[in-house]
Amino acid sequence: MSRNFTSKNLQYFDFIMGAFAVTLVISNVASTKVATLNLGALKPVFDGGTFLFPLTYIFGDVLTEVYGFKRARRVIWFGLAMNLLASLTFALVGWLPTDPSSPTKGAFETVLGFVPQIVLASTLAFFVGEFLNSTVLAKLKVATNGKWLWTRTIGSTLIGQAADTLTFTLIAFGIGANALPASVLWSIIAFNYAYKVGLEILLTPLTYLVVNFLKRAEQEDHFDRGTKFNPFGLSVER
Repeated sequence: MSRNFTSKNLQYFDFIMGAFAVTLVISNVASTKVATLNLGALKPVFDGGTFLFPLTYIFGDVLTEVYGFKRARRVIWFGLAMNLLASLTFALVGWLPTDPSSPTKGAFETVLGFVPQIVLASTLAFFVGEFLNSTVLAKLKVATNGKWLWTRTIGSTLIGQAADTLTFTLIAFGIGANALPASVLWSIIAFNYAYKVGLEILLTPLTYLVVNFLKRAEQEDHFDRGTKFNPFGLSVER
């Protein structure tokens, strides 16, 4: 089933787009903290955004599966725009002089002063990773004729998250005054990638429930046959 988006009232699309953007921005702020867990012999190192960020890829899977690549592309660009807005706001506020009587003097710079670099890393990584994820999922859906949803949600995540995790970690924590040692960088990359892919697999039953619900509610199940997978553009016309 494939229908024309422009002639339909999509009930849940805007909600998913908003949740996607908020999740992305919160993840970037949380990523300013690098944490470690003591699990006996295993001591994983990871950034704080690791917990929430994988949900953006699940949102991306749902969007591409139900609404198609072009609608997912529009949401990705919206998320990146909100990311940029957050970065510019934090940069402007950080530039303003702090009142000497402020009880939180220096706190903003300490917590959020690193955010612009995090957002730059996230923007580049997310652009590459999310578009790879969406493209792979859309092509696998056509190749499998819409069967075996788990193969394309997990398969696209394996590729998209590999590109995303490498790009983000190396830019966010591998350059500049706050650069981490190489051993720590690779520890972050290994744990983040394993966690993100593992979470995708763990939440596959939930993804099935959401996808099936949306397909019924929206009367939409788009196949990207003949789609030009160009990441630059906002049109949703077939």
